[in-house]
Amino acid sequence: MASEATSAPPTPASLPRIVAASLIGTTIEWYDFFLYGSAAALVFNKLFFPDSDPLVGTLLSFLTYAVGFAARPLGALVFGHYGDRLGRKKLLVLSLVMMGGATFAIGLLPTHATLGAAAPVLLTALRLVQGFALGGEWGGAVLLVSEHGDARRRGFWASWPQTGAPAGQLLATGVLSLLTAVLSDDAFGTWGWRIPFLLSGVLVIVGLWIRLSVDESPVFKEALARAESRRTQEAEKLPLVSVLRNHWRDVLVAMGARMAENISYYVITAFILVYATTSAGVSKQTALNAVLIGSAVHFAVIPAWGALSDRVGRRPVYLLGAAGVGLWMFPFFSLVDTGSFGYLILAVTVGLVLHGAMYAPQAAFFAEMFATRMRYSGASIGAQFASVAAGAPAPLIATALLDDYGSSTPIALYVIAAAVLTLIAVGVARETRHRDLAHVEDEGGESAAAGQAAQARTV
Repeated sequence: MASEATSAPPTPASLPRIVAASLIGTTIEWYDFFLYGSAAALVFNKLFFPDSDPLVGTLLSFLTYAVGFAARPLGALVFGHYGDRLGRKKLLVLSLVMMGGATFAIGLLPTHATLGAAAPVLLTALRLVQGFALGGEWGGAVLLVSEHGDARRRGFWASWPQTGAPAGQLLATGVLSLLTAVLSDDAFGTWGWRIPFLLSGVLVIVGLWIRLSVDESPVFKEALARAESRRTQEAEKLPLVSVLRNHWRDVLVAMGARMAENISYYVITAFILVYATTSAGVSKQTALNAVLIGSAVHFAVIPAWGALSDRVGRRPVYLLGAAGVGLWMFPFFSLVDTGSFGYLILAVTVGLVLHGAMYAPQAAFFAEMFATRMRYSGASIGAQFASVAAGAPAPLIATALLDDYGSSTPIALYVIAAAVLTLIAVGVARETRHRDLAHVEDEGGESAAAGQAAQARTV
């Protein structure tokens, strides 16, 4: 039976390079994605939906934001399929080019004042490309690290690509905060908002240079060799078919696990820019700075949570984060309502620290659920299909609830309900931290030594 000892683990010098290749890519992709979310909250309502009431314009702006999530499951299916067939590295390069190209194009896009109704249509189309690319990015990035690292510290190493989310948020919010500080509102609304989108072109070049320098996952290479040897004996199933047949329970667990993690994150980082500026009387600059500081702390704590999951397990850390986020929602909004910058920082930072307890072990947890030749598909499908029901509508639902009720209470209850769903999903899941990724392959019934078709999964 195969083991990770036979997988030619990377040298101590090469593993940080592999982590860096995944991290730089996820940082750029999340920078692009979050930049759109921040711009949707701050300026897109005026630039692309100028004829609407301000709050309605914000709702329409967030609707184009949500469209990007709708494309993520399709990206997960396509990138997962070919990532399980061709390898992780090739698809990660493609996702980076697609995301960066779409973001750069948004920076050149004419607004409603110039192009009329066609402007929001083009904006939506580019957002779809962003979502499609991000749907394929996450699974490949975390698997590239998970399949290179050793089982004992997989939670720690696999959590580093997860820091790409706060790093991208930090970068996007930092650039926007700087521009809003040095530019007048008119200058920012006229041309300043384009600068962060155009910067994506430079970041993509750097990311490609690093990402092209790493090798394919050794675990995947072994699995591919076994699959090649079997093709003379049997027809290989499509990865998607194998996932739905052998791992459908794990897909449901992954989707449930994403509910609180995804919804809470976009409420804390995207919707807060609307709530703080409209209901709490906080300036755009103050709200952006609070998210900026919270994202920096978020970046720092994710590897720590990942390391803790190596010691106590993925499930306990994940459950702690889900329960914590649910309990924090009412204090979160109470602190924001004070209008105090210090309390706003506290609200966002604590929320993101608790979110990190879910997000950090998620990479290793999801990777350990699936066999190698269906791992990209399984992890991506579970994560990205959940995003349609969770992260996609979260700012939209929160804004609609605020519009209807004029209170944060329904929004807090919305996040708490998501936390309950996540607690149930992770509570019924099995602990995975001791699993050998090559061993999962064999237990999935795909061992070359077996010399026959896949059997019922026993992990």
